[in-house]
Amino acid sequence: QVQLVESGGGLVQPGGSLRLSCAASGSIFSIYVAGWYRQTPGKERELVAAISSAGFRNYAASVRGRFTISRDNAKSTVYLQMNSLKPEDTAVYYCNARLREDSYWGQGTQVTVAS
Repeated sequence: QVQLVESGGGLVQPGGSLRLSCAASGSIFSIYVAGWYRQTPGKERELVAAISSAGFRNYAASVRGRFTISRDNAKSTVYLQMNSLKPEDTAVYYCNARLREDSYWGQGTQVTVAS
């Protein structure tokens, strides 16, 4: 079992930056694939970025070059640095930890990009 708690969401103006954090507890976090997903009303949850236990990263095309995912296994924490934010980045952002068939989710944190 893994428990995930996100933080760092909020309201930011277009072009601004936010850093999301996801603190994990309950298992050996370093062996999990960690990811950030987002969801807006009426749409399916979509992958934003993911990082493997070895540090390999992948990004959605819409955020590549603006967002950076990283992890600190000593702190059991994964981060999402979001720069050059756009109104279309507005969503609830969820942290995910996955290992084979096991998948765990945080409660989500709201990110709103508006002037």
